[in-house]
Amino acid sequence: MNYLNAILAAQNQGGGGGGLMLIMMVAVIVIMYFVMIRPQKKQQKQIDDMRNNLQVGDEITTIGGIIGKIVSIKEETCIIETGRDGTRMRILRTAVRCVDVPANVSGYTINADQEPAEEETFEEPEMIEEPIEEAPAAEEDTKKKKKKEKKEKK
Repeated sequence: MNYLNAILAAQNQGGGGGGLMLIMMVAVIVIMYFVMIRPQKKQQKQIDDMRNNLQVGDEITTIGGIIGKIVSIKEETCIIETGRDGTRMRILRTAVRCVDVPANVSGYTINADQEPAEEETFEEPEMIEEPIEEAPAAEEDTKKKKKKEKKEKK
């Protein structure tokens, strides 16, 4: 509280209020740098390192959500293989969001000449077609019920 009174008194006297304001603005800028800008630069550097260290065989996820294994790498593009059918796509390195399984961990190497594995076949069950009887209208049902009730009463 005493510190606040001293600041207010200094401003009223016209003595060094401008210098204090300048120091406070510099302090705010420095705090913003350490809280916002520095972590963002650090994260961007990690992402750039990850994209520069891509290897053939890495299992990756793209920013569009496509998951695949890297088949080949050129300067700014990669060719990835997705799915069991061996579909290949060419993507930019900047489209890689993360490496899910590094090539040296997965133990799986992709050979460019390798044929895709055969997929298991799924047989659909046979459909038995039976004639569908149309349901009688609600009025007809009530009429039939009333007739049965009358017959039972007699």
